[in-house]
This record gives sequence, C-alpha cells and structure tokens, in this order.
Amino acid sequence: MSAEPGLAGWLQLTLSPGIGSATIRDLLKKFGLPEHILATKRAALAPFLNADALSALDSPATGKAVEHALAWLEQPGHALITLADSNYPRLLLEIADPPPVLYCHGRLELLEKPALAVVGSRNASAQGASNAEQFARSFSVAGLTIVSGLAQGIDAAAHRGGLAGEGSTIAVLGTGVDVIYPRAHEALAAEIAARGLLLSEFPLGTKALAYNFPRRNRLISGLAQGCLVVEAALASGSLITARTAADQGREVFAIPGSIHSPMSKGCHSLIKAGAKLVESADDVLSELAAFRRTGFASTRAPVPAASDDADEPLLAWMGFDPVDVDSLCARASLPAEKISAELLRLELAGRIAALPGGLYQRLN
Repeated sequence: MSAEPGLAGWLQLTLSPGIGSATIRDLLKKFGLPEHILATKRAALAPFLNADALSALDSPATGKAVEHALAWLEQPGHALITLADSNYPRLLLEIADPPPVLYCHGRLELLEKPALAVVGSRNASAQGASNAEQFARSFSVAGLTIVSGLAQGIDAAAHRGGLAGEGSTIAVLGTGVDVIYPRAHEALAAEIAARGLLLSEFPLGTKALAYNFPRRNRLISGLAQGCLVVEAALASGSLITARTAADQGREVFAIPGSIHSPMSKGCHSLIKAGAKLVESADDVLSELAAFRRTGFASTRAPVPAASDDADEPLLAWMGFDPVDVDSLCARASLPAEKISAELLRLELAGRIAALPGGLYQRLN
C-alpha cells in the first residue's frame, strides 16, 4: 500500500532517538499533528525535548530511517497506523501508554474485530499446547480474533488455532515487524502475515531485546476483551500479561491443571486471585458480554462412558495427571516391561505424551 503524505512526519517524530511515547503525546496535545510539531521553532520544543533529542529530530540518521520505513510501506500488505487514524484500535486508546504508531503486516480489518488474548508458557507441556490450539480454534470459529506474542509453546499453538477459524490471529511482536523471533517461527509468521496480522510498536529492524518483550505485553492484553492463560509457572511473563489485563479492566481467565505440575501453578495463582476458571470455550464466551456469539465448537470433552476405555485399559489407570511407570505398575498390577511397552504404543498412537522426569500424561 502506498504511504500517505502525513506519515513522514509521524515517522520522523517516532524514529528520532530520545523521544518516547509519553513525550510524543505531550507534543501532540500542545502543537497538534506531527507536521505542526516539526514546523515549530526548535526553541519552542525545548521544554519538551533535551538537546540530544532536538538534534536527533533533524539528523541524517533519522532522515535515513524515515526513508527506509517509507520504502517498506510501499510494499503490499504493509501499513502504519497512527494515533490520528480512524482505524487505530479503540481498545488501545483506553490503556495507559498507547503507542503513537503501529507497524502492521497483514489484514488490518482484524483490528476491528472482537479479540481474546491467549498466552502461556514457552516451555509448554504437550497437553498445554494441545489445549491452547484447541481452545483458540474454538474461539476463532466463534469469530474471536486470537491475540498472542509469537513465542515458543502456548503462543505458537494459540496462533495455529486462530488461523483455523474465521477470527484468525494477531501476533504482537517484541521486535520490529520485519524481524521474526524466534527464527523457528518464520514459517508461522509468514502464514500469519498472509492470513492474519503481524503488529509491532517498535521501529523496523529492532532486534530481540529482552526489555521489549514485557513492554509489548500491554498491547497483547490491550487489544483484547479478555486474556486466557493456558499454562504458566509462577515466575512467568504470562502472569505479567494477565495482571496488565486486569489493570486495563479486561477479563482474566485461566485453565487449571494438575496440582503436581509447575506449569499449572501460575494459573492456580490467578484463579485464587479472582481469575475465572475455564474448562470449556463456553466458560469464556459467556463472560464476554460485549461479544455476540455466532456459534462455536465446544472444547468441553464428553464425559466418557464406563466402556470408553475398555479397549485401552491403561488409559483408565493413568487418569489425567502426570504419572510414572512405578505408579502405573502398582495401579494395574502389571510388570514394568508390560507397562513400558503399552506406554510406547499409546505414545506412538498419539494418546499420551512423555513428559520430563520419566512422567507420562494422557492427551485424550
């Protein structure tokens, strides 16, 4: 898409080192649009900008960065949304620190749809990743856009689930929108750019800097009506997103898990603090009063009949919590060799997953 004339001013202002979002908003309130700010005598800007920032505003380096961004905007599917645009996400205007500009690659119309943030551990269990994808698919089929952060584990699974429905997905990056991190997700990011939306507040070329990722979390929660935490340890960035969501007045949801799993403790902590316990898609959709449901696929598994596991008796002995071989031997009164052989067969059939520490967990 062709860059509009006024975008150069926004880029010059936001790409000048030393000028933060809060300062830019103060300048906009005082002087109006960026072209008016840039036309103002530099002495009048001095109360807002220090000497280095004033110098950077008109520096060759800033000019070169603006030219690069304008060239990027000429490419199909690329866009820059500013605070002055009518399609700037309304929900982001409600947060404490809305970014002055958003770099976008993909379907801008997704920013106008009702959305749900789905986040969780980077070191997700097989069950956690399966839950994230299954729930996200159900929400997307219902028309909710899935917002997450393109990280390993739960985020990636949530994006895949979002892509499976009409709601699709938005990936909020902690890098420039043209820098994919982790590199292992380049194919997933390309699919999101084609069928969903990649979004970042950071300038093009911004690398994966540790302090940018917690900052982008306010956008993940801010773009959505609610935030679902699928799996998280107590010391988890997902809990930061959930707390930010609560501070922003968003609904917070959490999926409980095994009392023995460290990846469930963060969700249990959120539930104790007032997050809504989630067992099915309906538990979330029924709470989002502003979202008019168009029908959805339930994620609530049917209660198995007594005979459902008759062909796989070991599954009945496993239950749904992680379990080790010795415990299964005691429960089933079978030797370890027999149990190990059955576990391998069930794992190859996709019925169970091997976990760290010699544990196994049923998947369905």
